Amino acid sequence: MSQNSTIDVASVSLISPMISSQKFTPSAPLKLGIMASGNGSNFEAVAQAIQDGQLNASIQVLVYNNPGAKAAVRAANWGVESVLLNHRDYKSREDLDRRIVQTLRQYDVEFVIMAGWMRLVTQVLIDAFPEQMINIHPSLLPSFKGIHAVEQALASGVKITGCTVHLLCLEVDSGPILMQAAVPVLPDDTAETLHARIQLQEHRILPQAIALAAQRQCLTLV
Repeated sequence: MSQNSTIDVASVSLISPMISSQKFTPSAPLKLGIMASGNGSNFEAVAQAIQDGQLNASIQVLVYNNPGAKAAVRAANWGVESVLLNHRDYKSREDLDRRIVQTLRQYDVEFVIMAGWMRLVTQVLIDAFPEQMINIHPSLLPSFKGIHAVEQALASGVKITGCTVHLLCLEVDSGPILMQAAVPVLPDDTAETLHARIQLQEHRILPQAIALAAQRQCLTLV
């Protein structure tokens, strides 16, 4: 396979539902709280979508749990306040989640976006934001739940994987699916190269899925 053909295949993706130019525009910007544990590239994708006028929202706060998380640096670069809630400082997951709820409410958050949050959450957090918590996962759920989803896909020999944005529930990487993007697995893929291509699609679908979730809730309340 030539280098050019590899690039062509690598750029292919299938997004469902399709990204539409017709955007749901709430009467006021959605107030988002983003939770992240690592690099924060999806945080930046949401911030960029807001700046570009693709998502009518504001990021109220970033909550992160690892002191060295680069997500906090990205937040500072975008002028977004960040709060470190180190999970190691709490006796239980419930104690951590109660503190997260308190923080998110302090910043008047409406929708919670888990963008690479690498901790299991409890009913304490889910009950505080029913149908208002969104997670992004690097696989086509329900396949390859949990950690190391990209490595799971490679080990299984699948030819297509991708990413999923879904509403959160207590079961890991479950809940109603909002949006998915399929990504081909290339013969010479490593976990790093495949994950990089999946992340490109994550950055495309996460802002759109946030708007879909807000529209879904609006219709439910009517």
